[in-house]
Amino acid sequence: MDALFEVVVFLAIATFGAALARRLGLLAPILLVVLGLALSFLPFFPHVRLDPDLVLVGILPPLLYVAALETSVPAFRLNLRPILLLAVGLVIFTAFVVGTVVHWFLPELPYAICLALGAVVAPPDAVAATAVARRVGLPRRVVTILEGESLVNDATALVLLRVAIVAATATTGGVGVGDVAREVVVAAGGGILVGLLGVVVFGYLHKRITDPVLDNALSLIVPFAVVFAAEEIHASGVVAVVVTGLGIGHKLPTLLSAASRLQVTAFWRLIRFLLEGLVFLLVGLQLPEVVRDLDEPFGSLVAITAAVLAAVFLTRFVWVFPATYVARLVPRVRQRDPAPPVQFPVVIGWAGMRGVVTLAAALGLPLTLAGDTQYPRGLLIWLAFAVIVATLVGQGATLPWVARRLRLPPDDPVQDALSAAGVQQRASRAARDRLDELAAGAPEAVVERLRGLTTSRANLAWERLGGTERETPSQAYARLRQEMIDAEREVFRAARDSGQIPEEALTRAYRDLDLEESMLRQEAVE
Repeated sequence: MDALFEVVVFLAIATFGAALARRLGLLAPILLVVLGLALSFLPFFPHVRLDPDLVLVGILPPLLYVAALETSVPAFRLNLRPILLLAVGLVIFTAFVVGTVVHWFLPELPYAICLALGAVVAPPDAVAATAVARRVGLPRRVVTILEGESLVNDATALVLLRVAIVAATATTGGVGVGDVAREVVVAAGGGILVGLLGVVVFGYLHKRITDPVLDNALSLIVPFAVVFAAEEIHASGVVAVVVTGLGIGHKLPTLLSAASRLQVTAFWRLIRFLLEGLVFLLVGLQLPEVVRDLDEPFGSLVAITAAVLAAVFLTRFVWVFPATYVARLVPRVRQRDPAPPVQFPVVIGWAGMRGVVTLAAALGLPLTLAGDTQYPRGLLIWLAFAVIVATLVGQGATLPWVARRLRLPPDDPVQDALSAAGVQQRASRAARDRLDELAAGAPEAVVERLRGLTTSRANLAWERLGGTERETPSQAYARLRQEMIDAEREVFRAARDSGQIPEEALTRAYRDLDLEESMLRQEAVE
């Protein structure tokens, strides 16, 4: 009962923090981490120790799954080169740089465990990258690259971490190239195979299910089922979830009914909101647990912490600029993908926030090394925690300011609207052609109403090309129709209160009016 009460309290605080962040115009992940840090100093507030398995198996899979569902597969494929350079190349580079820095400060530590810490702090967090990048309003391609990196880099880091821990705790012999290659093949290749199997199995089930509630339930099961299947064969659950999410998300328009898509979208929006808030709050609350085992001299602690932070920060920039421009020295690459403005690699380099995966991986470091040798495990956990707080609060809080100062070339809204209007024109023409085929025998008034509907949808798409100085016909329609809906609701509510209609009639009427209002609001946002 006490544990359930604590969960409810944490969710309530996370919700309050997210609401406060919106009110103050701040980024919710940053405010929640700071709030968690502040609450950790209160002696009466419950101190919670994060279970690494809970994070990596219970929290991360659904967050990765919903991020993959919303990722455009064509855009992901188009940016595959920069995504892999960051998600694989940069993670390995950062891990070795940080491992070398730590080994230089602590030469008595085996290099393998130093490399393990490097793997822990190497991957930017999927949750932080998605939450911050979309909130800041970065150009679409930058967001795609950052989200794609965050979907894949955890797998790279966790595989490297697994190899480093095996090397650090091995009692006989070492870890050879063949062992590393086998680990990579099993983790990555097995994860891909399990993910593809998940696409086939759960895609088939989604296609067969027509009940939106069952579709919701199945959607919640998918990431956990895929992770458990991957872990059973010692493959990467992260890779499996990402592959399944990308595949299901790409096919979602043909797998789910309209009602299921609406419910699944709303359902995952709520799940992501609660889990993200809970995750960042819990990160801040780990401070007492992290500092408990620290016994290093203050000067040494500050020096090694500053060195690791500098290594994490600088390696990203050292890698991003050559990765962006060196490949374009090849004429074929340059012709297919011209070099972006320098602001792009700068903002990508700045967006290196770490998060809960780093903390969970740090807490999963072994208690002892080979031969039950003790090592300063508490110091390594502190370094990982310092990287999380410094990058999330420091870089995350300043990312909007950096993006504004850089004046990144924005996506062209006119070109986007023009493309959408052209497609909508073709879609409306196809709808009218289908109507003409089937109109025989239908009442003329119904046919004319449907023709008017297709015309109004086409007009709405073209109206978005105009300026915002004057109210468009569609905006006027939405404003007036909203007032009419409010008036209808009031009549139904009064009739229910006076006993003229049963509660079921009110529910049906409100459902129809709510759906219509949601469409009006969506068109207004677009």
